[in-house]
Amino acid sequence: MMQKSPAVYSVFCKGARELGSRPLLILLSLLMLPFSVHAQAWSGVLAPSRAIDWSKAGVPGGIPSGSWTQCGATIAPYGSSGSPASPAAINNAIAACAPNTYVQLGSGTFYLSSGILVSSHNNVEIRGMGANSTFIVFYGANSCQGVYADICFQSSDVNWNNGPSNGPVSVTGTLSKGSTTITLASVPNLQVGNPIILDQLDDTTDSGFVLVCSSTTSPVCSLQNNSGPERSGRQQNQYVTVTQCDGNSTIGHACSSGSNITISPGLWMPNWTSGKSPQAWWATNPILNVGIRNISLDHTASLTTPGSGAGIVFFNGLNGWVVGVRSIAASRAHVDAYESAHITVRDSYFFLARYSTSTSYGFECYGGSDDLVENNIFQAIAGALTISGGCSDVVLGYNFDIMNFYTSAAGWVMPMSNPHAVNDNILYEGNVGSSIAADVFHGTHNFDTVFRNYLAGNLPSCTNSPFGTGYLSATFAACSSDQIPIQLYSYSRMFNVIGNVLGQSGVQNGYQSGSAAIYSLGNGDTDPNTSVTVPSDPNVAATLMRWGNYDTVHAAVQWNSSEVPSGIAQFANAVPSSQALPASFYYGSKPSWWPSGKPWPAIGPDVSGGNIGGLAGHAYTNPAEDCYLNVMGGAANGTGGPYPFNAASCYSSSSTSNTQSVPTPPTDLSATVN
Repeated sequence: MMQKSPAVYSVFCKGARELGSRPLLILLSLLMLPFSVHAQAWSGVLAPSRAIDWSKAGVPGGIPSGSWTQCGATIAPYGSSGSPASPAAINNAIAACAPNTYVQLGSGTFYLSSGILVSSHNNVEIRGMGANSTFIVFYGANSCQGVYADICFQSSDVNWNNGPSNGPVSVTGTLSKGSTTITLASVPNLQVGNPIILDQLDDTTDSGFVLVCSSTTSPVCSLQNNSGPERSGRQQNQYVTVTQCDGNSTIGHACSSGSNITISPGLWMPNWTSGKSPQAWWATNPILNVGIRNISLDHTASLTTPGSGAGIVFFNGLNGWVVGVRSIAASRAHVDAYESAHITVRDSYFFLARYSTSTSYGFECYGGSDDLVENNIFQAIAGALTISGGCSDVVLGYNFDIMNFYTSAAGWVMPMSNPHAVNDNILYEGNVGSSIAADVFHGTHNFDTVFRNYLAGNLPSCTNSPFGTGYLSATFAACSSDQIPIQLYSYSRMFNVIGNVLGQSGVQNGYQSGSAAIYSLGNGDTDPNTSVTVPSDPNVAATLMRWGNYDTVHAAVQWNSSEVPSGIAQFANAVPSSQALPASFYYGSKPSWWPSGKPWPAIGPDVSGGNIGGLAGHAYTNPAEDCYLNVMGGAANGTGGPYPFNAASCYSSSSTSNTQSVPTPPTDLSATVN
């Protein structure tokens, strides 16, 4: 996730907005659509070999629960801070719900002795009256198949890397980028509409281009190897959905033959090959079409072991969502997509991963594909957007990150996001935050794209407190180190950095060299605990595509043909014929949720009149930042909080001032470990 500081070395371990009413059958039918080759938003800028169809990220067709009906009576708040109660009333109500319904929690505060569980009960939602109206305070978690969570959406069977429920079985067929048909050696418990996990053997030699590896020996491509969600020696994963077998595309059809299995989406990476013994494995009863919305969650008194458990977990899930949620003081992560695909997290506020360690996250992809994390606010979280191992094709769009609370090194600028283990084809678009740092702790990264973000390489303030200091006891000061907007360590190859605004006036002192440069490319690293050294990698810079980025060192947009890898032997990108850029790489037009008064796009070389100073007008705040500053009344330096939040107030076009009337939740941040 994060780099080592000069003083302290940190050891690391392990949807579009609702598009309207969608009956479940229409939603599921979208999974039947085959992978199609068509003009992409990035056509003419990126070579097809370097990009994918990111429009498939998130719940297909949008979140369906807008048309769902309430299940049972509204549940009134119960329990007290001195006597928290069992969540059984809520769990039983969920278990009794018919498909396409939601359990309604009333206004007020629920005090629960353990976590809420949705176990292999599909097509249900947990719904509050609003994150400023319905509060849950947790005093214990659910085991969630050993992952631990305060809100757990889980498969009933424990399908994981060291114990697949089904398989692994061999995969054959035409395996190339875009392939949608595969053959499986056998199909126990496989159904149309369910996800499967594809993987293949790691690389043992380095071609200089695609390298999938987490080895600490040969080749040395990782400081600590990886013990994440992938199976040993099989770091490249893609999660796909079975849309047809036996010539039958009916949802729930039990496959009898492994011949001609149709999957969606098609294969994204160009290196799938029978020579690496590809295999598939899957859960028998994955959790499908479930979510939570419009509620405030307080995790302060739950999950008291640093680096353990999460506020919300999707375990072996497909098509899940978190919308309009206010989440306070989670332990490891606020939302963990664990071996899950097409998870949408949007319109939410995540405050404080309370132990402020190297495993303190906002959203964590822990094995999964095609997740969408969009239009969220992350405050006081060490690593807001963490891409752990086995993750591919994730879209991180239009999020705002501030005050990355991390006390291991005073003044250290923590990145907004880390590609932290083996991953591929991650898209960052429209975000406002500190930096993106693709590290070498747990493996290699390929084909990630950074488009139209504002990355300052700095934060309004950094912690100035010693290790272990709680948030309420922390002191804050100006940031002083690691002020680099784009950091691509060794084996971060075929990256695309296009149309961004990079740096903060008066902070960076070099373009690609210096103590605070705009870019740091291809550096290796050493783990002082094991003496493992990952060497520097010149192919990071050689395979990097840069085009149309404004930086504060040049104080100008860079349109340099020398920064386009047009002459490399593989995955070359022609110099674009013009300086025109699309507004988005995953939206075909301005999304319906975008505020009417906000310029679209809001960041880039073709933007003028922006409201962020020192950037020659090339950047506006995004809607999530507007919500934090103008509606929630958040401090400009990122301190304070947790603040009142209600998505309905933030994201209506008429919301221009802090007009919320929000009760203060019973959060006791003094419970933070000091």
